[in-house]
Amino acid sequence: MPVPSPHETTHNDQIKGAALVLCSLITQNVGATCAKHLFIAIGAAGVAALRIGLAALILMAFRRPWRRGFPLESWKPLILYGAGLGLMNLLFYQAFARIPIGLAIAIEVAGPVLISLLGSRTLKDFLWIGLIITGLAFLLPLHAGNHLDPVGVLFAAGAGLCWVFYVLFGKSVSARLGLDAPAWGMSVATVLIVPVGISTAGGTLFLPSVLFQGLIVAVLSSALPYSIEIKALRLLPASLFSTFLSTSPAIGSLAGFFILGEHLTMLQLMAIICITTAAIGSSLTPRQKQV
Repeated sequence: MPVPSPHETTHNDQIKGAALVLCSLITQNVGATCAKHLFIAIGAAGVAALRIGLAALILMAFRRPWRRGFPLESWKPLILYGAGLGLMNLLFYQAFARIPIGLAIAIEVAGPVLISLLGSRTLKDFLWIGLIITGLAFLLPLHAGNHLDPVGVLFAAGAGLCWVFYVLFGKSVSARLGLDAPAWGMSVATVLIVPVGISTAGGTLFLPSVLFQGLIVAVLSSALPYSIEIKALRLLPASLFSTFLSTSPAIGSLAGFFILGEHLTMLQLMAIICITTAAIGSSLTPRQKQV
């Protein structure tokens, strides 16, 4: 089945793609809230390793991608896609262990949006940049009750950088490997991240109760949403895909509030609103060339 180029996507494709991304974000955030309960037992790195490793096994068993062969020219973008995927998960969990999930996602989103806008010259783009800077300024520890762990903030920013690799190389890999891309990408991520988790969590990682909880996290946070996102990437340009992903801070904040009881200050809520608005607006602003 041929993959449409960004300029061939139809309105129906965009509606389907948007619905897929929304489903992906909901399952991911529910999975992330489940993961936080495991932090005490095996730490953030252990949870990331369990999530990635089990998701790779699930996807490999379900898709059996080796039966369809592997194009040799795809190995370079696949390694970058898998590395970005694995590091994004590891760094995000390290951030999520230290700061509320909605704020971790907002900071993660701000990074790639700022990078995409750095070469901009239009008035609208300067507006988006200003909104992101304003949102990040709201998170500075200048007011009582607004102190965030700086290490958690740095981890979230690093996850945002990895997100750039995930979107860009995910688009390339999905065009070449189709629905097999998440299975191969997760396998690459497993090789990189699982040894880190084992070195920090040790044998606790393999306790039956921990493995069962990790399986739930792997399905909700990785196996299901990344398979959904690969379908969305085949329907949407990378820039429009990023637009829909930009709503994730709001969805994450709702999940954190209703499931984990995480409360945000008014300034922190304003930060999420500013960054989310800027991310959506920047992606909707016409560009001379879309990725």
